[in-house]
Amino acid sequence: MILTGIGSQQTPLDIQEAMVKIASFLASKGFMLRSGGANGADSAFEKGFRLAKAQDRMEIYLPWPRFNDNPSPLYGVCDEAIRIAAGIHPAWPRCGRGVRLLHGRNAYQILGKTLDKPSDIVICWTKNAQMIGGTRTALILAKQYDIPIFNLADSRVLKHIMRELDNDDKP
Repeated sequence: MILTGIGSQQTPLDIQEAMVKIASFLASKGFMLRSGGANGADSAFEKGFRLAKAQDRMEIYLPWPRFNDNPSPLYGVCDEAIRIAAGIHPAWPRCGRGVRLLHGRNAYQILGKTLDKPSDIVICWTKNAQMIGGTRTALILAKQYDIPIFNLADSRVLKHIMRELDNDDKP
């Protein structure tokens, strides 16, 4: 199973802590993580996989080498990923090269490095659980592929997931 763990760089710290727990739990169940190396949500999901000693099951897609000082070898964005992002972003002509690369790498977060293996689930945080910011491109792509999205900004989603984690810990 493949988890795409993404979201805003402004993800609240308590939600980031929940993301670490969720990621660690899913890593312990054999999930693979796809993310993007940004501060906030992305880093929280990565931390959870590292805590579970599941770094070998992380695909961290970067728009350029050493983005955010992340050492992932998965960097750069191909023309097809750019084409996918351009078809989703509402103001593509106004985006500079760096922003286009950031949005292009979001295609990998959802579809993998060959852009043909969709993730199984997306867990994220966006302000007011809206499709906004840089995460929007990935979320729209996930919807196009009917990938379930669990946005932790919706308190009902967060409570449900955390309750499930607590129940799994009980003997």
